[in-house]
Amino acid sequence: CCCTTANKILLVVFLVLLILAILFGNLLTLAVILGTKHFRTPQGYLKASLAAADLAVGAFVVPLSVYAEVYLMAGESAPRWVVHNSQSVSFHPCTVIGPIFAGCTLVSITTIFLMTIERSIAVLRPLHKDSVITRKRTSILIVLSWLGSFFLAVSPLVFSRKIVLEYNTCSRMCNYALGTIGEFPSQAWNILLIFPAFDFTLLGGTVAINIISLSSIRQHSKRRKHLAEAECQKASKPTFSDIKAAKTIGTLTVAFTASFTPIAVFLVGYVLGNEWCNFSFFAFWILTTNSCCNVIIYSVRDHKFRLCAQ
Repeated sequence: CCCTTANKILLVVFLVLLILAILFGNLLTLAVILGTKHFRTPQGYLKASLAAADLAVGAFVVPLSVYAEVYLMAGESAPRWVVHNSQSVSFHPCTVIGPIFAGCTLVSITTIFLMTIERSIAVLRPLHKDSVITRKRTSILIVLSWLGSFFLAVSPLVFSRKIVLEYNTCSRMCNYALGTIGEFPSQAWNILLIFPAFDFTLLGGTVAINIISLSSIRQHSKRRKHLAEAECQKASKPTFSDIKAAKTIGTLTVAFTASFTPIAVFLVGYVLGNEWCNFSFFAFWILTTNSCCNVIIYSVRDHKFRLCAQ
């Protein structure tokens, strides 16, 4: 990436604006969901979990990058933790920020997967929705998704001493890396590939379930054109709000898949020995920018959410 003074200033301005957008958007989402009785549903709890994960990215991950870049512009020498990895420094900020970013990313895709499951039941089995999808079960699944995601985020550090965390000057972010220079060990290679394997497994399942749900919605819409109004409103049919929510989840899935794919491509290339400095910068920050997009999707797709936000 270019390192001229003008580009560095533009980068810092972009990061600061991104922090404000992430914090404002997700705090607004939490305020609407927690402050409005209409949204205190299992789906609302899942949206709140997704907003909390995105909020953590804006509150912890991006500010560290801003601090590092401002320090590098203003100071004559870089902080020791910017130059060295977590093995060489007694306390390295990336040992905290790196797992937070990885964990929140995993929470996001897990939550989108759970939201897709919840909407598919509402669309495909509307009579069973209230008995199967409860607030208690949803809350338990949310807690398990957070615990499992952060365990997976720290697993490379726990199961391999050759993997460390560092502030990468290409991506301008805390990344997993090798502790020693040399050929990438096969064990570390396998551990690091857990992230794209896990995410794309869930993303693949999410896309498949969305296709089934949207196909059912399409068939239902065709039937409505040929049936009388009273016949359309049978209790066995999904409600209009359920259909609209399913389409919203489909939009979330497409947005997250598009933002995560460059990271997966970069990670596979990295373990094969490619540095891809410029590409890594855009890949990581495209994914990070996704943290402020969900509130826009809700506002566009959900009229009630838009009114409550206003």
